[in-house]
Amino acid sequence: MSALPRLDIVATGVFAISGALQAAHARQNLVTFAFFAAVTGVGGGTVRDLLIGAPVFWMHASTPLAVCLLMAMLVWFTPARLWPRHAIDWFDGMGLAAYAVYGAAKAQAYGIPWVPAAIMGVVTACMGGIFRDVLANVPSIVIRPELYVTAAALSAGSYVGLTACGLPMVAATGISFAAGFLLRGAAIRHGLNLPTYRR
Repeated sequence: MSALPRLDIVATGVFAISGALQAAHARQNLVTFAFFAAVTGVGGGTVRDLLIGAPVFWMHASTPLAVCLLMAMLVWFTPARLWPRHAIDWFDGMGLAAYAVYGAAKAQAYGIPWVPAAIMGVVTACMGGIFRDVLANVPSIVIRPELYVTAAALSAGSYVGLTACGLPMVAATGISFAAGFLLRGAAIRHGLNLPTYRR
C-alpha cells in the first residue's frame, strides 16, 4: 500500500472536481458545490471500507475532505468557459481508473481474495459517480451506453492479475491505470459500448 496513497489523493481530487462541475451545471450554491465534491470524492471509498471492514478513511485523516473542498472552491472560482464541454466525463474517467486500482489494492491489503478485491476496485471507482448523479437527478453514468463499469473492471482486474504474476506494484499500478483510463477515454470519444439485450 505504501506506493499508492498519492493515487488515492489524485482519485479523490479528480472525482471531487467532477462533482463540483455537476453542481456548476445545475447552477447551485457554494455549499452544494462542496457537498457534491465531497460525496463524489469519498463516496466510493466509504462503501469499500465498510464492506472490507476497514476504518472509513476520511474519518481518520483530514486530507481527503480538505482536497474535496479545495476542488469545489477551484471550480467555483473558475469561469465556466474554461472547462471543456466533456470535462465531467474526463475527470470522472481519471478518477475511475485511479480508484479502481487503489480500491483493489486496499482490499487485498485487508486480506480480501483476488476476485472480491477486484470487485471492490470497481465499487470504489463507480459509487462516487453514482451518488453524484443521483444527487443531481440526472441519468446515472453507469447506465449510459458507453463503456464505464467495464473500464473500472479492466483497471481493477489488471492490477490484481499483474501483481499476482509478480509484477512490482508501481509497474502494475501504472499499467492498470493507463488501461482503464484509455478504455474509458476511447468510450467517451468514440461512443464505445457493449451489445445490449435485444430479445
